[in-house]
Amino acid sequence: MNQPTYFAQITNGIVTNVAVVTAEFMSENPERYPGEWIETFFDTAGKTYAGVGYTWNGTDFVAPVVEPD
Repeated sequence: MNQPTYFAQITNGIVTNVAVVTAEFMSENPERYPGEWIETFFDTAGKTYAGVGYTWNGTDFVAPVVEPD
């Protein structure tokens, strides 16, 4: 059995959703996972875990910059 992993849905370069699912389930149910999905890693050195609002730069996820008030 495949282990669930984390995938981020990318819309216009921005993360709009994060799901915990197996890659196999995603490929078998494309109607439930439309658009572009990129695997994201939790607790993996050198990788940033994606959150909604993060940017995908083609290599890794980048957190949004929060401007101080």
